[in-house]
Amino acid sequence: MAKRTIAQALNAAHHAVMATDNRVVVIGEDIVGGSDVDGTVELGGAFGVTKGLAQAFGRDRVIDTPISEAAFVGMATGAALTGLRPIVEVMFCDFLGVCFDQLLNQTAKLRFLSGGRVALPLVMRTTMGAGDGSGAAHSQSLHGLMAGVPGLTIACPATAADAAGLLKSAVMSDSPVILFEHKGLYGLEGEVADGLPPVPLGQGRIARDGQHISIVATAAMLHQALDAAGQLAASGIEAEVIDPRTIQPLDSAMILSSLAKTGHLLVVDEGAAFAGLADAVLSLAVQQGFASLKAAPKALTPLHTPVPYGRAAEAAWLPDAGDIVTAVRAMLA
Repeated sequence: MAKRTIAQALNAAHHAVMATDNRVVVIGEDIVGGSDVDGTVELGGAFGVTKGLAQAFGRDRVIDTPISEAAFVGMATGAALTGLRPIVEVMFCDFLGVCFDQLLNQTAKLRFLSGGRVALPLVMRTTMGAGDGSGAAHSQSLHGLMAGVPGLTIACPATAADAAGLLKSAVMSDSPVILFEHKGLYGLEGEVADGLPPVPLGQGRIARDGQHISIVATAAMLHQALDAAGQLAASGIEAEVIDPRTIQPLDSAMILSSLAKTGHLLVVDEGAAFAGLADAVLSLAVQQGFASLKAAPKALTPLHTPVPYGRAAEAAWLPDAGDIVTAVRAMLA
């Protein structure tokens, strides 16, 4: 076991998969040096995650691209069809709109349209999340939107071990996977087992045991939920906190099992208040776990508005541990 930040764990996972399989290539903007940096400097992308890969594996496998997500996501889709296993970095998930046709109509559908005759082992890494004052066009959390596209697997790691493990599993998959990495968590440290063991796609984890209410939360909201659970425990309320890790496919069995134990459900998510992950989990609870419910399940999300730019407004917009504590107390009153 060693302590690593999420960024360090992701970097180590890239090194591991590229050393093991020479079909793995990394593609994206500024992942090596960028157009304004000489060849002696590796930026490693906007957040430094791919730093050192070009030096270790060469510029044939670590490829800087023009600022055109449509072009390089299309290129990566074609590369996956020919037998390579590309990892594509899109700086911010807000930019997925630029390559949405490639993802929606090509990447997500080609395995289906071929009747399963072709593999499409493409991994996309992108960032999500507000909280750093980056504004409405660089702070969205679009994991729920992309989970609505059939053919895509969507994962949202919240710890260093899960970030490395989910990336390794994604690279081994023969279907396209998008990892949403919360940019506010890159510096978060955690224990990571030697060898960076893969984390199965579609398998959640119980982050904290409890018996009075189930709280489902992902990415940065998981840590807010754990903070809230600690506060609630001081007054005798034991919340069970579930980290789905993968939201498409969702670990429905784990959520329903927890609900059967607690009878209460709160979903906390940074994504859309309408038709996002929160609504999907509430629908699951009502359709398949209705007999377990002791009260109506609830969602806690930001307002259904663009992310505010002002720091005070952004902080008020984002759910936090205090909001979770208030919601749980009201539900159990």
